[in-house]
Parts: sequence; C-alpha cells; structure tokens
Amino acid sequence: MSDATTRRPIVWRSFGLSDVGCVRKVNEDTVLASPDKNFWAVLDGMGGHQVGDVASQKVAQCLAELNEHECLSDGVDAVEDKLLQANQALLDYAAEHFGKQTMGSTAVCLLINGQVGVAMWVGDSRLYRLRQNHLQQLTRDHSQLEEMLQMNALSPEEAEVYPYKNVITRAVGVEAQLFVDISVFGVQMGDTFLLCSDGLYNSVSLEDISETLGENDAEKSAQKLMKTALDNEANDNVSVVVVKGKPESVRKNV
Repeated sequence: MSDATTRRPIVWRSFGLSDVGCVRKVNEDTVLASPDKNFWAVLDGMGGHQVGDVASQKVAQCLAELNEHECLSDGVDAVEDKLLQANQALLDYAAEHFGKQTMGSTAVCLLINGQVGVAMWVGDSRLYRLRQNHLQQLTRDHSQLEEMLQMNALSPEEAEVYPYKNVITRAVGVEAQLFVDISVFGVQMGDTFLLCSDGLYNSVSLEDISETLGENDAEKSAQKLMKTALDNEANDNVSVVVVKGKPESVRKNV
C-alpha cells in the first residue's frame, strides 16, 4: 500500500535562507519557519518604498504570534487575522513616520494540517510544489504582468520584455482593505514545497528549481537554490524556504 493510501502521518522538515543578493544594499526580505506549528512564510518588503525591511519584519512578527490550531479552518482564520493586523500596523506606522508615503510587503504563507495544505498570499512571492518530479506553482502573482497575461494581452515573448513586470497590484500595508487569496490542496508523503521571493524565481530557471528541489534534504536544497541565484548575479534580495514531507519516524528539524 502507498503512503497516500494508508494515510501515514507526515513530518515536515524545513530550512530557510535569505540573502541581500548581488545588487541591493539592504535585505528587505524576511523568512519565517515554524515547523512546530506546520507554518512557514516569506515576506518581501516593497522595493522603492520606505523601509521595506521594517515592513517585512513587522508582518513576520505578527505571523510569529500564531498559535497552533487543531482545526484547519481556525488556523486559516488566525493567519488571515494576523495579516489584517499587520496591514493596519503598517498603515499606522507609515502615517506616523512618513506622512503620505507608503510602506508595504508581500506575503506568501503555507499552513499544513494533516493531509491538507493551505496557501495564503498577497503580492508576487510564490509557493511551488514538487510532486513526483512535477513542479507546480500554487499561487498566482498579484502583479500587473500577471493581469495582462490573464487577459491574453501579452504573448509569452512580450511578457519576457514587459517593462512593468515588477509592478505588484496588492501588498500588505498599502490599502486600508486587504484581500488575502487562499488556496486549499491535498498533501502527500514526499511532497516538497518552496516558498520564495521574486529574487529567487527571477534569477533561477524553473528547470533548475525543479532539479534542486529533488534533493533529499531540505537544507541542501535551500542552500543550492541560494547559491544558484547568487551565481546568476541576482539583482534583488533572495529568500527561500524549502519544506519536505517525511515519514513520522524521521526527526524533524528547522
């Protein structure tokens, strides 16, 4: 019988890294790994706005306050509440310190409960899943480029040179009303998840991401992804969190 058939308990091993990259002077990304709660997140402070590093850290601080929930729906509600809380905190901080200027952060979160996973996101940080050597993007960017592609207003060739591909349409801390996208999916033994900022997927090909996630160890996968991004002279901050499902008998680490 397969693991999926017998529903064996899964332990999720994870490892996260963040680097300033090869061009930026400040790392505005923040990673959060809470394997004891089966919760992970990557936050990318908005480049070009005020103190993006502070923005991503404030969102991470709110999410780090999450408690473990036995009921999946309670956990999802709690994550959404923390993102809404962070949204208001950033608005208040910006109003106090920067007047009419804004500060903000993307957020991509992964919550797992039993055999079910939930992606929650705002902005263009992404969640990928590698299952049986097939890499799938589980989130859809909140970006101007993605909107144009959804409307079939750009060809794949035009998308490659689209001048506003880095313009995001949604972020924590920018608008008073925040909409968090949610996607629910089943998880299986052997699944590997990657949470990352755009600095990673803009500097590492999908083929290299897929091959690297095939490594058996979460730490080695994360370190290799980071090395590839830096070897490719990543022009933005780079953040990765790799999460791998192993049998319950395997001791989990961060």
